[in-house]
Amino acid sequence: MSLRPPASWPGSDGRPVACREKLKVLAENHAEAAQVLTDLLEDAVLIGVDEAAMRRILTAMVAELPSPRRLAS
Repeated sequence: MSLRPPASWPGSDGRPVACREKLKVLAENHAEAAQVLTDLLEDAVLIGVDEAAMRRILTAMVAELPSPRRLAS
């Protein structure tokens, strides 16, 4: 995870998302997620969880998120 948002956000059609409002929402969501994940990692390590293990746990959590496309159907 980069703590900075990507230079462009690929749309489902392969072209970058260009709408300013959408880009603003994506940037805000990215910043919020980066802060929450940073806090989770820091807290876990301070509590005594192995850093590498916590990174694996967070990676698995993201990989297991349900697809919003499946939820909509």
